[in-house]
Amino acid sequence: MSSVFGSGSIITSDEFLLQIHGFLQVHKDGRCERFVGNKTMPTGIDPSTGVQSKDVVISPETNLSARLYIPKTITPDWKLPILVYYHGGGFVVESAKSPTYHPTLNLITAESNVIIVSVDYRLGPEHPIPTGYNDSWEAIKWVATHSNAGGPEPWLNDYGDCQKVFLAGDSAGANIAHNMAIRAGSEPIHAIKLDGIILLHPYFGGNEPIGSELGKHKHLKAYTDQFWNLANASRSGLDDPLFNPEKNPDLSGLGCSKILLCVAEKDNFKDRGLYYKELMDKSGWPGKLEMMETKQEDHVFFLFNTSSHNSHALRKRIYTFINQVNKAGGNGVMGAEL
Repeated sequence: MSSVFGSGSIITSDEFLLQIHGFLQVHKDGRCERFVGNKTMPTGIDPSTGVQSKDVVISPETNLSARLYIPKTITPDWKLPILVYYHGGGFVVESAKSPTYHPTLNLITAESNVIIVSVDYRLGPEHPIPTGYNDSWEAIKWVATHSNAGGPEPWLNDYGDCQKVFLAGDSAGANIAHNMAIRAGSEPIHAIKLDGIILLHPYFGGNEPIGSELGKHKHLKAYTDQFWNLANASRSGLDDPLFNPEKNPDLSGLGCSKILLCVAEKDNFKDRGLYYKELMDKSGWPGKLEMMETKQEDHVFFLFNTSSHNSHALRKRIYTFINQVNKAGGNGVMGAEL
């Protein structure tokens, strides 16, 4: 999501109600015109990984959909972990069908030997927060309907293991994954077992600046906060518990046993990630948090250069995290070698 959280400004004019130069503009009639994340990539068999993908409808009533990925290693007698993925985009741009995400999710599917359900949740400002969170929760409940091979999607019925479920996302999607795990703690879905969450450069915030937000990233914080405010029609502010984990009294009830938190050295959200670790360590949550920092990289770099050494290392850490969790549960999962 670095394409979203770059330099820019929010502008009002006689013609537009709101304009974020280069990203989106909201017309006075309420129509939102986006300049980022509009392109789509087709599904099918990826020639480089052998991964197969397809789009499915989760809820015809809300038009909620997802893009599914399965590795070429699938066999009827071997159930694979299910990774529910939430894309980034500041809650207002991007999609599960975007070329920003499709190549990376093909690689994670192949290298970690998982089934991915990439959720195309609805975006603000047309569908304000908490709509995207509610869609994301509906997607988890939809996955859970496949626990006894009785769900609507054959790929999940035949190959998915609902007792090995992970949530993952980047930037705003990592924020969603965290909040879905919080909700899973208070509203457990007994048909699935949430083993862990993977937070890639999470987009968190708060009213009070921290770390570099007090200095070199002061103006960038003011800019990136606008994405949350634009998506959040309730005007609950930057200390909304969905955006600022410090304000969430349910942190200790996070509904999984393990977190992989990834940050990048040059990312302006790095300090928020480090603060998240501090909050979880102090919360009383009984699970284990692992952290990976990538040096000399910026926000969600792995989406834009999938072949780099650092992108490869990050995906390998995801593979290791998933397999460690499964091994800890007494049921190792065979993964493709990286």
